[in-house]
Amino acid sequence: MYQLTDPQTIRDILKRYQTHFKKGFGQNFLLDENVLEDIVEATCVDSDTNVIEIGPGIGTLTSVLAKRAKKVVCIEIDHNLIEVLADTLSDFDHVKIIEADALEVDFNRLISEEFSGGRVVIAANLPYYITTPIVAKMLEEKVEAESFTFMVQEEVAKRFCAAPGGKDYGAITLLIKYYTEARIVTRVPAESFMPPPSVSSAVISLRKRTEPIVMPKNEEKFFGLIRASFNQRRKTFVNGIVNSGKFNVNKEEIVAILAGLGLSADIRGERLSIEDFCHIADQL
Repeated sequence: MYQLTDPQTIRDILKRYQTHFKKGFGQNFLLDENVLEDIVEATCVDSDTNVIEIGPGIGTLTSVLAKRAKKVVCIEIDHNLIEVLADTLSDFDHVKIIEADALEVDFNRLISEEFSGGRVVIAANLPYYITTPIVAKMLEEKVEAESFTFMVQEEVAKRFCAAPGGKDYGAITLLIKYYTEARIVTRVPAESFMPPPSVSSAVISLRKRTEPIVMPKNEEKFFGLIRASFNQRRKTFVNGIVNSGKFNVNKEEIVAILAGLGLSADIRGERLSIEDFCHIADQL
C-alpha cells in the first residue's frame, strides 16, 4: 500500500504515470495525516456509511475513508488520474472510480444506483474555483446526503459560516444556513499541500438539517429576495429590491414591512437575519 502523504511517493507516482499537477483542476495533494483524520472524523464514517468523494486526486483521502466505510464512490475529472487511482486504491474492492465532472453529475441518481441502504455522506478536497458552485448545487438539488465535509479556501469557509453584519455574509451564507448546520472543523496551512496553494484552507462540515431553519410560504420568492438583496450589496435593501425589477412592490411598501420588524429604511441586506428575509418574503 502506498504512503500517499509522502512527497517523494507522490512524485514517483506522477512520474510513473507520466502526469503532473494541473493548476486548471486545482490539484493540491494533502500531506498532513492529522488533517485527513479530522476530515474522516467530521464525516462520522463507519461500516454502515456510504461515501461520495469529489476530486480524489491520487486517492489520499479515499484510502483513509475506505478503511472505515461501507462503500466509496469517487468522482474524478482528470482522465490521467483514473489509471493512477486504479493502482493506488487496488487494495479496496468496495471503492468505485467514476470519470466525470462533478458539476454535471446527478447526485441523487448516483446515490440510488450505487448504494443499497446505509448512511450517505459526501467529502471532498474541492478545487477552489468550483467550491461555491458545488455547494450550491448540492443544496439546491436537495442531494440525499446526511452531511458534506469539504476542504475549501479559508476565506470561503468564513463566508459559509458568517454572521449578519459583516463583509463575509452573503447569499451563499443564507443558502447554507437554510439547509445545514455549518462549522469550521480545522484550519489547514498552505504547507500542508503539495504543491502548496497561495492561500490557507479550512475543513468545513455542513450537516443537513431535518427541516429548513425557517419555513417561508414561497421558497422560490424567499431565495429570489436574498439574491436581489446581495446582487447590489452596496445599495440599501429597499433600493436593491426595487431596482431588481423582480418584485411588484414600491419603496413605501418595503419600508413599511421593515418598520414592522423594527428595522431602518436604509438598512442593507447584509444586516438582515435569515428570519428577517423569511418574514419579508412572506409579506411580499
